[in-house]
Amino acid sequence: MAHISGEIVINRPVEEVFDTVADERNEPRYNPGMLRAEKLSPEPVGLGSRFRAEMRTRSRRTMMTIEFTGYERPRRLASTTGLATLDIQGVLTFDPVPGGTRMRWSWDVAPRGLLKLMSPLVVRVGARQERAIWTGLKQLLEARDAPTSAGG
Repeated sequence: MAHISGEIVINRPVEEVFDTVADERNEPRYNPGMLRAEKLSPEPVGLGSRFRAEMRTRSRRTMMTIEFTGYERPRRLASTTGLATLDIQGVLTFDPVPGGTRMRWSWDVAPRGLLKLMSPLVVRVGARQERAIWTGLKQLLEARDAPTSAGG
C-alpha cells in the first residue's frame, strides 16, 4: 500500500471549500484530468453518496466510482475510490485559518496487478497529480472574488 498526503491553503471560507469538493460533479471544473462526473445516489450530497467519474490519463480513459464513507460538514470528508488498476481510501480535512481554509489530504493507495510492482512511481505521480488538482481548486475558488482589470 502506498500513502499520499499534502495540504494547501485556499483563501475562501471553510464551508465554500468543503461544499465545492464534496460535490464531485464540480471536479471537472478544477481537475483537467476529469472529463465528467455524475451522481449515482439520491440527493442531497452526504454520507453514502456515490459518484461515477471518467478520467483521462495520457491517451486512455478510465472510469472510477467514489463513495463517501465519512461526511462531517464542513470539516471532514472520507471516501473510497475504485478504479480498474487500484483502490484509494482516504480523508480530506478542512480547517479555518486566517483568511481561508487549510485543506489536507491523506490517501492510502492500493495498486493491483502489475501496478503493485510500481508503487514508488504511483506515489510520485499521485503526489504530483494531487498537488495539481488542489492547486486548480484554489485557483477556481480564489478567482471568484478576484478584481477585474479596468481597461482604459
